[in-house]
Amino acid sequence: MHYVLTHCDFNSSDLKDIEFIRSYYYNKMEIVRFSSSLGKYVGFTEFGVKQAERWNSDASDLAQMRAQKEAYCKQHVDNAYQAALTKSAEPYVRLSSTAPSGGKHSAMLVCSVYDFYPKQIRVKWTRDGQEVTSDVTSTDELADGDWYYQIHSHLEYTPRSGEKISCMVEHASLREPLITDWDPSMPESERNKIAIGASGLILGLVLSLAGFIYYKRKARGRILVPSS
Repeated sequence: MHYVLTHCDFNSSDLKDIEFIRSYYYNKMEIVRFSSSLGKYVGFTEFGVKQAERWNSDASDLAQMRAQKEAYCKQHVDNAYQAALTKSAEPYVRLSSTAPSGGKHSAMLVCSVYDFYPKQIRVKWTRDGQEVTSDVTSTDELADGDWYYQIHSHLEYTPRSGEKISCMVEHASLREPLITDWDPSMPESERNKIAIGASGLILGLVLSLAGFIYYKRKARGRILVPSS
């Protein structure tokens, strides 16, 4: 079985960032390929090498294939690129506490923002409603490889009683800033303990209630016989 696959690789809609590729397969194996970046055919098997040499000697065929980058790819890439640019994906935020790298502060918060598109985003910290600009470090927008991005912002600080620290995210997908508040009153380990304790309490109540119902039903079925 033989078949042909044609596709366009691109990093942007600029013609220089587009590559036209046509691959010829036989029994699921690529035997010869034309690449606009090389401007010629390349063979990958003994037969494919001979076929590439024959096609490369045909100036008319090469000129036609080289023209496909603009004739075939440009319009499709423009449409795909514009469609991608008009789409957006809302980020989700996770706040966590970690040990500081050292320095004058005793605590560090990490605001991790995931799965957003497009790339442009703003992440900032507020403390009691005021933006914090010192002791803040952030990564660049990191590509996930699936059109989505993530970013991580770190705030080193010295905790104060009663304060409110928040991570604020501004992105094209959001109608208003996404604000996530940090709650230092209950560490994750304590939340887990409480959840487990509550589950045990509920289970105990259910078992107690089941025992009581069983006892009442058994009691209703008894007939008391007076002793002589």
